[in-house]
Amino acid sequence: MGSVDMRSALRSFSGKRVFITGHTGFKGSWLTFLLKELGADVMGFALSPEPGASHFELLGLANKVRHVVGDIRDAAALTNALHTFRPEYVFHLAAQALVKRSYDDPVGTFNTNVMGSVHLLDAVRRCDSVRSLVYITSDKCYENVEWVWGYRETDRLGGHDPYSASKAAAEIIFSAYVRSFFSAREAMGTATTRAGNVIGGGDWAPDRIVPDCIRAVQAGEPIRLRNPRATRPWQHVLEPLSGYLLLAVLLRDRPDTYGGSWNFGPSMQEVRTVRDVATALVKHLGKGRIEVAEAAGQHHEARLLQLSCDKAHQLMGWSPRWSVDKTLAATATWYGAVLNGAQAEQMTRSQIREYFYELS
Repeated sequence: MGSVDMRSALRSFSGKRVFITGHTGFKGSWLTFLLKELGADVMGFALSPEPGASHFELLGLANKVRHVVGDIRDAAALTNALHTFRPEYVFHLAAQALVKRSYDDPVGTFNTNVMGSVHLLDAVRRCDSVRSLVYITSDKCYENVEWVWGYRETDRLGGHDPYSASKAAAEIIFSAYVRSFFSAREAMGTATTRAGNVIGGGDWAPDRIVPDCIRAVQAGEPIRLRNPRATRPWQHVLEPLSGYLLLAVLLRDRPDTYGGSWNFGPSMQEVRTVRDVATALVKHLGKGRIEVAEAAGQHHEARLLQLSCDKAHQLMGWSPRWSVDKTLAATATWYGAVLNGAQAEQMTRSQIREYFYELS
């Protein structure tokens, strides 16, 4: 069991310097906003948000944190930002995170997810202020043979598509840096994390089920599902973020105990298909219709992927708080409210407080 509980972990970020790569993305913007709410001094390093709607921009985060526009493929810029800021905590989220895009641009995907991660690790290697590094990869880093039980942290790494392979490679690189360099730093803890598909308000990425549903509903068009029977470990974005934050504090306090790899995902009894997710969103939003548009000859896409989170449950005391039904309801509520004029900052803060039981 962890040496600190979640409430203590969250309080410990107040006044601390936290460096986040990928803070302009969906998961990164939630993490950045949450840490700012906790009183942390946050520097984010990332590409500008992609054109169109952006959770980062709706929250006005460029004016709330130290916002550095940069590319993790630029080793000099990344190193300069990290070393100038001298953080205690580092969260590495920057990535090319879409499977479909990895087929369209495999070289760019490997450059970002492999060499970009090398640049981050090497910058941390030469920055003695860092006490805790949480290095986020993906549940897709596992060699997925589509068995019915969850993958454990010791299972084989691999990847059918360029994205998955790049994340497996990033894990191997991390292991090499730990054994070659970080293991000699007694005052620093390092860990990789692997999370299932995250959903929640503020995601507008292409080729992801929730934003695709929202765009279709907004446009009055049918929701077209290309892989309706695929199952995923759906979870609200705050679930893995709570695990990352707790792990970061445990790494700082007890690096020998909590270093390594960790899965963060929902109960395997909570798995739903893509069709289930779309159906639930339509129900909660009160509008929309679904069409199945399975295309022949499409790129390989896994139909079954689950994680075992026994390690996090037993050794960290971490467990998911929200069921998949609650997650879907909260996600639909966020979009429904914001699209009807509510402030994204207000909705995001409200759901953070609800999730953490009014910890603020």
